[in-house]
Amino acid sequence: MGAKRDETLVVVVAAVIERADRILVTERQPGTHLSGYWEFPGGKIEPGETHVECLEREIREELGVVSEVGPELLSTRFEYPGRTVELHFRRCVLRGEPTPMLGQRMEWVPRDQLHALLFPPADRELIDLLAPPESNTEAG
Repeated sequence: MGAKRDETLVVVVAAVIERADRILVTERQPGTHLSGYWEFPGGKIEPGETHVECLEREIREELGVVSEVGPELLSTRFEYPGRTVELHFRRCVLRGEPTPMLGQRMEWVPRDQLHALLFPPADRELIDLLAPPESNTEAG
């Protein structure tokens, strides 16, 4: 009973990469779920991968750099129609300059401007953690 929900469970690991109070975000590709939304680099875990291995692979594929994966900042679940996403956000340090390898847009966004971008609903809890709404000067 209730096990049916897990048939559509997608486990994702994403990187929180910070440099000089700016956070690295990329735009989801056209034709993907939630295309046009901004996101934190990362992706779905492949069978047999650990969270760290997944994130190292995704950063290499998406940004063309080696990464040092750090501790988990937040783990959350979000239910979209047809799928449940389990997200694990981890601090990450890049070894080199990132390059958008898939043709995606990439931006270093000031922490206090994260709320101005369109992120998937599943990322909202992390955005609030990184840039608390009460510290957002435009909120109110």
